[in-house]
Amino acid sequence: MTTTNRRGARKIATVAIALSLLLSILAACTGGNATESNETRVLRIAVMYGDSSQSDYLKTQYTDLYEFTHDNIDIEFVHAIDYSSRRYSSDPYNPDNEPDPVEEMKKLIEGPNPPDIVMVSYDELGMLIDENLLSPLDSYIQNDQFDTSDFVPAVIDGLKSLGNNQLYALAPTFSSSALVYNKQLFTERGVEFPTDGMSWDEVFALAERVSYGEGQERKYGFSFSTYSYGDSLMYEMSLYTDPLQLSLFDENYERLMVDSDGWERVWQTMLDLKTKKIVPDAPDYSQPRTPSPFEGNNFLMGRVAMVPMSYGNLNELIDANRNADTIEGYNAIDWDVVTLPIHPEVGNVGGSMYMDPIMGITANAQNSEDAWDFIKFINGPEWAELKARSSYNMVSRKSYIKPHPGENYNIEAFFHLMPAPSTVNNDIWRRVPNYWEIQDLGSRKFQEVIDGDKDIRQALQEWAVEGEQALQRMRESMDNSGGVEVMPF
Repeated sequence: MTTTNRRGARKIATVAIALSLLLSILAACTGGNATESNETRVLRIAVMYGDSSQSDYLKTQYTDLYEFTHDNIDIEFVHAIDYSSRRYSSDPYNPDNEPDPVEEMKKLIEGPNPPDIVMVSYDELGMLIDENLLSPLDSYIQNDQFDTSDFVPAVIDGLKSLGNNQLYALAPTFSSSALVYNKQLFTERGVEFPTDGMSWDEVFALAERVSYGEGQERKYGFSFSTYSYGDSLMYEMSLYTDPLQLSLFDENYERLMVDSDGWERVWQTMLDLKTKKIVPDAPDYSQPRTPSPFEGNNFLMGRVAMVPMSYGNLNELIDANRNADTIEGYNAIDWDVVTLPIHPEVGNVGGSMYMDPIMGITANAQNSEDAWDFIKFINGPEWAELKARSSYNMVSRKSYIKPHPGENYNIEAFFHLMPAPSTVNNDIWRRVPNYWEIQDLGSRKFQEVIDGDKDIRQALQEWAVEGEQALQRMRESMDNSGGVEVMPF
């Protein structure tokens, strides 16, 4: 068979598969429990931020297929904060008058024409549940005998954790991270490969054994990030600290909680990684390097043995390997993945999980039956089968999660652990608009420790005092201006 014929055959096969999946979805939809009527009904979906272009994207990704299979449903998007309404304003962005998106969403839900569904982030979902703005889904699930047993436990349990073990929303897709490792670097050093369920201490010990070399030829055992951004360890260590729930602030965001034994142990661990040269130093741009399209990527350049990587970022690694023969200065990497490390004292918890989108029914929904029918459709097995071919997100139904086409790796490593609640959430940005000032202050104190100018506890104590002074300046500025003003650093 000629190349042209093979391509034609593949196109026909692809179309046939798509049609068969569409037909199965059509068949599944005919048994829906939404009210049977020829009357056109409107389903209103609210998102926190957006404009018409974002609505077009959401329609393409999530609602077009539903509308195609439900010709008596018109879907309408509304935005709690509508960018288009401010685009032509003489003052389109003023930090002093920036509205609170949760409060704006609350106004929509409690208004005269409330949305039926919300699409929100994980942090926003918790706030809406706390405000009693969403309806529990448990009765809908039970009445329709909707099977959730095939969902990734981390997705379902993560959503339940926000609702006192009740489900207020479902998420059809998610993304998470795992620990990717370079087999060759381990083999060269005669060191065993990492395994699922290792502790952070075990991974760091393994990383020390596989680190070797000097200068530009140095091979590092571990990095918190694939890319070199200079001295960024302070910004990346949240992967390590979030499972421990080490917060910077007290519950009222009035004090810094960093002058503690817990933070001292974390900084000592990070300092050891730096002084033993287990993690990469900031790149030295004064030294000549062989040109490469992956120069900033320590893992793809073969400089780092282990690195946390999101599922979507595997695309770059896979594409690079497939084109290795045509990429100057690049050698294909023999790789696999294991679960992110854990802290044994907090159990099977590690890393983060991004669920997108999270969908719930509003407490004041005017069309709750169609709202549930839509959520059931998007979170059903037929939709999961259709969307499972995405290379950036995984579907939440684990039966349809497969490695990237043509690849063979430990895909379960991406969803075996429970996600760690993030200590940097939307509430922090609302309550501490000068968050980056305080984070930068901590980074400078940590650098003074690395340079040997201060011991760890002294640096943490200074961070606590100076950070609280920055918080006080921020509050005084807000009181004087009547709004939010981010203080310059």
